Amino acid sequence: QVQLVESGGGLVQAGGFLGLSCAASGSIQSISTMGWYRQAPGKQRELVATITSGGSSNYADAVKGRFTISRDNAKKTVYLQMNSLKPEDSAVYYCSASVKTFVTWFRDYWGQGTQVTVSS
Repeated sequence: QVQLVESGGGLVQAGGFLGLSCAASGSIQSISTMGWYRQAPGKQRELVATITSGGSSNYADAVKGRFTISRDNAKKTVYLQMNSLKPEDSAVYYCSASVKTFVTWFRDYWGQGTQVTVSS
């Protein structure tokens, strides 16, 4: 019943910027950590950034200083602001959330993924 819907992907030039968003919906009682992951063809899915319910964030070294993760608890939405994009940032980006519903304990949910392509 819980669903994460991502938006904001697209094609941008190197050095450009792009913002992603992911809204959670359903019978949600509580959301703890939310995060963004990405996966390029032939590569493992990797952590991009996470943010706790209290606003504490963590970033992969490859994106530190360029990406910013944030969330709006009232809107049950997590955002990823990506600046100074590089071709190596090209990947399918997935959002995730640890969600407690009214009938289940916390478990991880995933968005459908959104394509980000950075041209050189």
